[in-house]
Amino acid sequence: MEARRKHPQKALTQVRINSLSKPGRYGDGNGLYLVVDESGAKRWVLRTVVHGKRRDMGLGSLRLVPLAEARIKAVEYRKLARDGGDPVAARRSAKVGVPSFTDAARTALEQRRPGWKDGKSASQWLNSLSNYVFPVMGDKRVDRIETSDVLRALSPIWLSKPETARRIRQRIAIVLDWAKAAGHRSGDNPVEGVGKGLPRQNERRGHFNAIPYADVPEFVRKLPEFPTNDFARLAFEFLILTAARTNEVLRAEWSEVDFERSVWTIPGARMKVGRDHRVPLAARSVSLLQSAREKTDGSQLIFPGRTTGTPMSNMVFLMMLRRIGASFTAHGFRSAFRDWAAECTNFPREVCEMALAHSIKDKTEAAYRRGDLFVKRVELMRAWADYAGGHT
Repeated sequence: MEARRKHPQKALTQVRINSLSKPGRYGDGNGLYLVVDESGAKRWVLRTVVHGKRRDMGLGSLRLVPLAEARIKAVEYRKLARDGGDPVAARRSAKVGVPSFTDAARTALEQRRPGWKDGKSASQWLNSLSNYVFPVMGDKRVDRIETSDVLRALSPIWLSKPETARRIRQRIAIVLDWAKAAGHRSGDNPVEGVGKGLPRQNERRGHFNAIPYADVPEFVRKLPEFPTNDFARLAFEFLILTAARTNEVLRAEWSEVDFERSVWTIPGARMKVGRDHRVPLAARSVSLLQSAREKTDGSQLIFPGRTTGTPMSNMVFLMMLRRIGASFTAHGFRSAFRDWAAECTNFPREVCEMALAHSIKDKTEAAYRRGDLFVKRVELMRAWADYAGGHT
């Protein structure tokens, strides 16, 4: 008679767990399994018998539930099942009234929605949390969120996307304040202490202060009131809507514009990457050019300076911003455009990067990239012009 196979006991180790990549179910013992999904995500599943029927219940992702905790949970739930209870129902009852961070964020958002004039703010609010926070701690019960969780969510973008990170920190704080007011949490807000674990953003060099993308429509609306000349105002709005650099705009010439196709081709000699760059022109951008043409004195420059044939100083936008007390720079509107594209649209990263005329750092990708994704960029720049102009 063949000997009965023994069930494994504590078969998994942290080393083995880290090495698992093939999709499947890996047993640890006592009905506990680590499931590796096709996506590579790893989660715990407990198989037990409840009232004579086999039941599988999830115990959480490996990212949130370590091996030792999963084993403790497995023993507790199996004991409950042996005593005639239903572990699935018991866990559901235990969670009543204590939502996950994701659920708490959605509820807090719905309560704040009536105070917003349109749906854009709500979409921006939710998109930023969905992109950067929910993957880190969205499944965690809101009463168990700690400062370390907030730190893990903010650290990857704290220096690379400082304005976005600051806004997300504020939104996390709002969600947790709501949770406390609703009776789901007690004690201090974990966001209050997260600054001690983050580097000072103003120590990072080589980046320009950026206006928050949510403030761009209001800035564009007020542009006509700024104390400067008409060409400077037109050029500044044109710079914003095209996500171009200051030098590229101030030295733009009429010969570079194809009004029939709504395209502005910047010569490689004036581009940072050293090659021609085609810019799709939205309807508003074309309108700005037409306004400039009505005011032109015959110069080949689209936005001429005070002296015929010479461009405006590259300090013109900076001086405009200083007069209104702004702390951001004209170049920072490119960062605002990039943050908006990442948080509020579904355009692929490579399309957004191409719109900014960024060079491809990966040599292999650069070797195979022949086109400039122009057709896709037409839709991107149209959406940005609509957003910045307050039309959506």
